[in-house]
Amino acid sequence: MKTKMRLGDILVKAGKITHTQLVDALRRQAIEGRRLGEILLEEKLVTEEDILTVLELQLDIERVNLDYIDYQDEAIRKVPENLCKQHNIIPFKIEGNNIHVAMSNPSNIMIADDIKLITGLNTVKYLASEDEIKKAIESKYKKQYAEKVARDLIEEEMANELESKKQNQFEESEETKDAPVVKLVNTIIGNAVILKASDIHIEPFEDIVRIRARVDGQLQKMLEIPKNSHNSLVTRIKILANLNIAEKRVPQDGRILTRVNGKEVDLRVSVLPTINGEKVVIRILARNMELIDKQKLGMRDDDLVKLESILSNPYGIILVTGPTGSGKSTTLYAVLSELNTIQQNIITVEDPVEFSINGINQVNVNVKAGLTFASGLRSILRQDPDVIMVGEIRDGETAEIAVRASITGHVVLSTLHTNDAPSTVARLVDMGIEPYLISTSVTGIIAQRLVRKNCPKCSKEYEPKDREREILGLKDNEDIKLIKGEGCPYCNGTGYKGRVGIYEILDINKEVRETISLGENSDKIRECAIKNGMKTLKDACVEHVLEGITTVDELMRVAFLKE
Repeated sequence: MKTKMRLGDILVKAGKITHTQLVDALRRQAIEGRRLGEILLEEKLVTEEDILTVLELQLDIERVNLDYIDYQDEAIRKVPENLCKQHNIIPFKIEGNNIHVAMSNPSNIMIADDIKLITGLNTVKYLASEDEIKKAIESKYKKQYAEKVARDLIEEEMANELESKKQNQFEESEETKDAPVVKLVNTIIGNAVILKASDIHIEPFEDIVRIRARVDGQLQKMLEIPKNSHNSLVTRIKILANLNIAEKRVPQDGRILTRVNGKEVDLRVSVLPTINGEKVVIRILARNMELIDKQKLGMRDDDLVKLESILSNPYGIILVTGPTGSGKSTTLYAVLSELNTIQQNIITVEDPVEFSINGINQVNVNVKAGLTFASGLRSILRQDPDVIMVGEIRDGETAEIAVRASITGHVVLSTLHTNDAPSTVARLVDMGIEPYLISTSVTGIIAQRLVRKNCPKCSKEYEPKDREREILGLKDNEDIKLIKGEGCPYCNGTGYKGRVGIYEILDINKEVRETISLGENSDKIRECAIKNGMKTLKDACVEHVLEGITTVDELMRVAFLKE
């Protein structure tokens, strides 16, 4: 009979609440129709840990961590999502006539009865927190839902119907909002936002369409759908992005502004014709995203000191370098936030504007209208600016105007695509800027990369191999353990969760400036910079590996080993 005791009775028996408090909470439950545990938590009579601990001891039910569970698709399919949400449960395994189910309130005797009625299986109960279960329901049933609507899409010939409609937003009429293709597109984008993906790739092949998301800089498979649903899917996206749905021979670019999961999202759509059909890439930009300050960039204390030194200059060019997706924009916006005061007139020209910042005048590049980085920069100089940010220096004209602006008393921020900080000087020389002008105008260069962090749930210590010791520069007698994620459901089996920046900061002091003005090559500039305290990208990454933050594999991926 112990398992049939109600949650409230168990909490009273354990001394967590009084009988009077239970009666009051039950009265609220009858009026509001909410769960008892939710009401008790809201009134701060108990904590969730109190509830879980009491249930675990009183009911003798095993507690599970859902981050480590391997879910069987069959188990998810057996139990409807609405039942899971109603009882706050998540099924994860079927063995024989038993279905294993995690729940936050195993004292609810109706759960097993409802599951038996729907599945014909007996319930093996496990205990888990309410938040963990809600996240699991969101994750597992979203995937199942996407697969279902993809199957529905095959059965309905949506392409002709969609081409006749002229809708350009997610809010649908009653006739179209339940269409399978609408559900599929919304689900794909919604899942990508939940995963914190930067891009969605929709790739047609001979027999299937592969859908992937770039998470933490790496592409991960989201879904595969049959080839015959491809046209409807792409047409839907084109309609939303105001693109020409009849044109399938040339690349097209568009934009979708919408709300996804309650968040404002800016979607940049690129369509490219391939031999198997149109490939679509959607870049996800979160609008009004909270900007991080420079303290949260992941820089070490010595790096922050160098950055402060660079920012203290009253004028000059500050360059952030690295490949696409290395976090350059985040660093620039953090610096802009630092400089954004009532005394400063800050103007940016970007392609595109990724984050809207109050107090800063931001301009979008529009090449068709003749507004390029170079022409935008010229116009900005007539706007009495104090600080100018140019999204990227792509050509000699832009570089020349930026140098002139800095020499005439402005702070100029921009980016370049170079491998490290010292080679940035050579890149500017290639663009036609004289070394003496570079030495007098550039005050600091920040080269950076993003490395994936070890998953906190599945990381284990291990003995480094000889090759790893060599890469890290370890001596034979150094006894050290490294850390690496093994892969678990929490990290999608990758062993990594999240990313952190590594930085190579070149603060151009007098000695470095003289070396640049003499026209020395990148190697000489690097030697001088290291002599004056510059830490290379490799050195910065080695520190992170030795501290267990990332791995040797990530070091090899982002840094040059022969520096």
